[in-house]
Amino acid sequence: MVDLTVSAVASEPRTRSRKPNLRLVLSVAWIAVVILAALAAPLLAPHDPLAQDLMLERLPPMGFTGAEPGYFLGTDSLGRDVLSRLIYGSQIAITVALTAAFAACVVGSALGLISGYFGGWADRIISRLIEIWMAFPPVLFAILLVAVLGASLTSVILAIAVIDWTRFARVIRAESMVQSRMDYVQSAQIGGASRLRALFSEVLPNVLPTIVALLALEMGVAVIVEAILSFVNLSISTDDPTWGGMIAEGRAAIHFGWWVLLFPLIALFLTVLSFSQLGEGLKDQFDPLAR
Repeated sequence: MVDLTVSAVASEPRTRSRKPNLRLVLSVAWIAVVILAALAAPLLAPHDPLAQDLMLERLPPMGFTGAEPGYFLGTDSLGRDVLSRLIYGSQIAITVALTAAFAACVVGSALGLISGYFGGWADRIISRLIEIWMAFPPVLFAILLVAVLGASLTSVILAIAVIDWTRFARVIRAESMVQSRMDYVQSAQIGGASRLRALFSEVLPNVLPTIVALLALEMGVAVIVEAILSFVNLSISTDDPTWGGMIAEGRAAIHFGWWVLLFPLIALFLTVLSFSQLGEGLKDQFDPLAR
């Protein structure tokens, strides 16, 4: 009886570990939907997102009085299809999320690894640079950079990457300092590996899970920053559909067409939340203590 009890207790954690992380699954599912919408926008969008028809001004979504067939989420103040603009707006959101976050990840992680692993003067210089950079309010800094560079998608991506590399540098620096003191790193160097080889073969693989989790979190930050810049008309052309631009337009006409504001807000909220939960879920999956 005792052996059976012990076996049952011992097998319980393993059973729990096989349960899928619902938070991670739902986050990946929504992000996959947004990416699919961005890639297949010409096929999925029922109308031209730029086509205007004042005869169809502020049509309500399907199911409400006055709705028109084919306009599932209604139209805005210029008669443009809200669903089509949402779908095409996902292209901007995903492009910024992937490119800006990846650029910030590469720069910040490289500087963090150098600072934490080698220490000395490199650590002092990079640490002071991080402190100076973080003294600027990030959103205001982004607005200033875009205003100087000019409103364009490239300027938005560059501004986010220039600002947010410090997120990676701080965390990866701390992780690298911990890993560099581990016995396996010392053993590799004693075995004849150079410091640079030990960095790439021993430290980097153990820091990589943290980098991946931070990258997912940064994608959500990039999406919200682009939406803020679009909201204040500092992203791409005002005619091109962006979620932030749609929110700005819907805010001005909320009493006449609440759906113009509501649907891009929901899309933005779910996308940012999904990237955030994806980062947290990946962190839990990779954390040996959590496992």
